[in-house]
Amino acid sequence: MRGRKPKATHLKLLHGNPGCYPLGTDPEFMASPQLPPPPDILGEDARQEWVRLTPETQALGLLRIADEKCFAAYCQAYGRWVQAERALAVMAVSDPQTHALLIKTSNGNVIQNPLVGVANQAARDMVRYAVEFGLTPSARARLATHGYSSPPKSKFGGLIG
Repeated sequence: MRGRKPKATHLKLLHGNPGCYPLGTDPEFMASPQLPPPPDILGEDARQEWVRLTPETQALGLLRIADEKCFAAYCQAYGRWVQAERALAVMAVSDPQTHALLIKTSNGNVIQNPLVGVANQAARDMVRYAVEFGLTPSARARLATHGYSSPPKSKFGGLIG
């Protein structure tokens, strides 16, 4: 499919509808589910992130039953990033020269610490998921701060019968 990816109805409502296009009636959007508990598969850091962000994302209509798995993936990426950064910090204490960013192999070659790659990939995944839920500054800037009201009246509305 070419062009921009389609936007969900609840995101259209939050972003506003400047083109005044008809909005679909998405039953998933209209539903009002209770606050979902964190999935059992999440680690402790991921679970804390879930508990921290779930109320706000659900209040904005960004977290529905169908979105829980994607939100769990965001939380898991966050947890993985935190764990990798903590492990790097522990290793950095004993390596004041490179702060554990580089390690020596069994052959004596110097390579990037694999934990750096894990942390970088988890951070990329986390940001990619965060955009979908309006958790980055640029994504929040695109959300309409005034909420959704009826579409603005067009000054040309009465011209076409």
